[in-house]
Amino acid sequence: MAKQKGIAVVGTGDFTHPAHLAEIAEDLEPDGATGLSVCRAVPEGPRFILTAEVANIFTQGGRNRRIHSVLFAPDLAAAREIQGRLAEAGNVASDGRPIFGFPVKELVRMVMDVSPQSLVVPAHVWTPWFSLFGAMSGFDSLVECFQEQSHHIHALETGLSSDPQMNWRLSGLDGYTLISNSDAHSPSKLGREANVLSCPRTYADIVRAIKDPALGFEGTLEFFPEEGKYHYDGHRACGVCMRPSETLAHNGLCPACGQPVTVGVLHRVEQLADRRDGFVPPNARPCVHLIPLEEIIAEAFGLRGITARVRREYQRLVHLAGSEMRILLWAEEAELARFVPERVLEGIRRMRSGRVKIRPGHDGVYGEIRLFSTEERLQGGCPGNVDKGGGGATQMRLF
Repeated sequence: MAKQKGIAVVGTGDFTHPAHLAEIAEDLEPDGATGLSVCRAVPEGPRFILTAEVANIFTQGGRNRRIHSVLFAPDLAAAREIQGRLAEAGNVASDGRPIFGFPVKELVRMVMDVSPQSLVVPAHVWTPWFSLFGAMSGFDSLVECFQEQSHHIHALETGLSSDPQMNWRLSGLDGYTLISNSDAHSPSKLGREANVLSCPRTYADIVRAIKDPALGFEGTLEFFPEEGKYHYDGHRACGVCMRPSETLAHNGLCPACGQPVTVGVLHRVEQLADRRDGFVPPNARPCVHLIPLEEIIAEAFGLRGITARVRREYQRLVHLAGSEMRILLWAEEAELARFVPERVLEGIRRMRSGRVKIRPGHDGVYGEIRLFSTEERLQGGCPGNVDKGGGGATQMRLF
């Protein structure tokens, strides 16, 4: 699936779990001296980089904190040693994302003691419940969280419910590379968010580029952040979704039942921001907001979900184009017009120019990004008389 998506390097995930680490060791082999690995069964496929996600739940500053972190390891030996040290502190076999009761700064210390070539990245830093800046259990600054270990943090993962533009509003984040990763609960979800790099395809070069974007970190591929399930504030049980200003007007309470609402990512960004919306730092890397090709096909065909018909069309298009990313980003419209149905091509045009209709996510409910109006969907997605103007520059030109 990574080959179909057009992804060159994939994180293994979960190297802290003994069974999965054993599977990694069995199925992958080192790719020469690159520090990456290749699947023995698909040697011409993508390379793999050793990654894991860890949860720390602890008390600091008089509050209960819950922080998720992504770990990068330079080789299997380092991954095994990190796993061994974590096994002494908790149950690494209980879940793919193990939970530990010590402060997250001690996780950083432990990982860096094993190998200075490792990397620790705070995960989905704005998610309400389990993140660095989360409204429910987070901190107001990175240094407050990581203290004397802060100098080991070089990058932040923006998460599905935020994008780089939102993070640019905090001057305190200017020194950190904003990366985008996405877990894959099924293979088709690979690449929902991803990083674009131009550096040599080695572990050392990838880590160097993440630490210093001038060495080859070009930008990110993003969800529309409104699609993330914690973008707006809200109360799922009552079906209430609110902008931050509405939440403040209701004193943080659900207008339907009076219970506290879940404060979303946008609200939390606005609480900590010291810059206006729309500010762009001088060295900011570009980002492109994408919609998965299967979803574009389904909506263009007027279908409610990913059906067998959608999957067949997806496979046909990817076979002809080479990869999904090439269709969504790189291929010229004239080339796509030779084999992409017009209504699907119109959906791609609208996505590239940002002409989308948005219903934001809230309190664990994913948002909805639409390319066609209700009338167009009822007509099988035929674009009809669409205004081709406006919408800004074509996003594919950013890279």
